[in-house]
Amino acid sequence: MNKIKYSFFALISRMKYITRWSLMRNSTVENIGEHSHMVAVIAHALAVIRNDVFGKKIDAGAVVSIAIFHDSSEIFTGDLPTPVKYFDPSIMAAYKKVEAVAARKLLTALPSEMRPAYKKILSPDTQSEVFSLVKAADKLAAYIKCVEEVKSGNLEFRQAADECRRKLDMPDIPEVAYFIDNFMPAFELTLDELNFSIE
Repeated sequence: MNKIKYSFFALISRMKYITRWSLMRNSTVENIGEHSHMVAVIAHALAVIRNDVFGKKIDAGAVVSIAIFHDSSEIFTGDLPTPVKYFDPSIMAAYKKVEAVAARKLLTALPSEMRPAYKKILSPDTQSEVFSLVKAADKLAAYIKCVEEVKSGNLEFRQAADECRRKLDMPDIPEVAYFIDNFMPAFELTLDELNFSIE
């Protein structure tokens, strides 16, 4: 058997085994790998909207990099359900510490020369514009999941959809409203309706 050198990417590949929304009945099970992909897609869209619609400047590549890895610490921690995570401030604070330890553990699974680049991604500046777009994309991805569940007839997600939608009222991030106005209605459509809508 070959000697293991670095396990970072083997660990990242295990994101597909961590299930989200574990307290709720799901029509379609979602793992953190799938979720992270969607967050990265939406975060990129928000960056493009910021740059090309609102005439501002943000590094779309940096946004995508942080988005794709934003839940990678859950490889070690699992996905703590939102009602548990936010039940008490002390739980939230403790969970943030655990996430930080998990991020540091992931870094040790890389060669030392690669660690500085990945440290910026795994432990980003939470006060930055880049991070704010990733957090907004994370909320949009959760809302999309809820909308898709309700569309499939799963009323278990009806209240979650309402709560997620309320969290998306972000006047300081107009890209979110632009995304909702221009792209969210399509998530209510069937495949045939989506095909028909393409000119």
